[in-house]
Amino acid sequence: MVTAVAHTNIALIKYWGKRDANLIIPYTGSLSLTLDQFYTETSVNFDQNLDRDEVSIDDQSAANNSWQRVHDFLEIVREKSGAHLNAKVVSRNHVPTAAGLASSASAFAALAAAASKAAGMNLNNQELSRLARRGSGSACRSIFGGFVEWQRGTDDADSYAVPIDTPHLSDIRVVALTIEKHQKPISSRRGMALSVTTSPYYPTWVKVVESDLQSIKSAINQDDFTRFGTISELNAMRMHALTLSSDPDFLYFNGSTLDAMNEVKRLRHSGIECYYTIDAGPNVKVICQTKNVKEITTTFSKLFGPDKVIVAQPGPGIKYL
Repeated sequence: MVTAVAHTNIALIKYWGKRDANLIIPYTGSLSLTLDQFYTETSVNFDQNLDRDEVSIDDQSAANNSWQRVHDFLEIVREKSGAHLNAKVVSRNHVPTAAGLASSASAFAALAAAASKAAGMNLNNQELSRLARRGSGSACRSIFGGFVEWQRGTDDADSYAVPIDTPHLSDIRVVALTIEKHQKPISSRRGMALSVTTSPYYPTWVKVVESDLQSIKSAINQDDFTRFGTISELNAMRMHALTLSSDPDFLYFNGSTLDAMNEVKRLRHSGIECYYTIDAGPNVKVICQTKNVKEITTTFSKLFGPDKVIVAQPGPGIKYL
């Protein structure tokens, strides 16, 4: 049995849309920050005594759709490794599932690491990133710690994530507001497909992301927090504009999401520099620096309750227990 731990990541330049849905090749590159506070721990054991894959998530047997996704991923591992036994998978999420906090990123990164090693494969991080991508696109970024870029590539061989090694912008904190812990009504996969096929603005999104990606890497290299935060916030809003312009239109925000966004703007205008980003869910992540964490956490603890406010910082890459 092999146990692996992977941390979730926050997308700063968003991944939204697949060029190849089977291989999960994106239309654009993306950039993220791995976080220390949210992670998944997964154990995998290939066992000749099992007549089917057994999957437990948070101490409960996986439901049909969840079981199928894990089983399909294990089939890829079996095909690549030649180990054709069924597996027992035990996974525990230390992050709300399917609520826009990238639980699938940490889940499939941990599964890729544990399953591949349990099947006798000895993958390097690039190979592991390519494998994790097959389970969930954003999982390819959770193989690495800190800032990570997913290079979109054109096929299975060249679409993978790489770490951005830089001494700059190390003073980054993310105040996560867990506004809603329930599963979102529209999955990221379905939402992406709708946006790609029905939003008239999708071709423009592809061009804009390439520009945003270059701009944010420049901001990181120049240690420019203001530019970094501004680009992150704007890119998030551009992604959500795709959901509003899809047919049918859909929205991941709720009333509390809007309250949080407005509060971030109020704080910023009062001299507390911070920026928001939001993935496919109602939960808001506030990007700031250490000096402003106390004021921001106090503000949002009063607004939503202290149990909804979690302070995170850059987290590590994949590790084995």
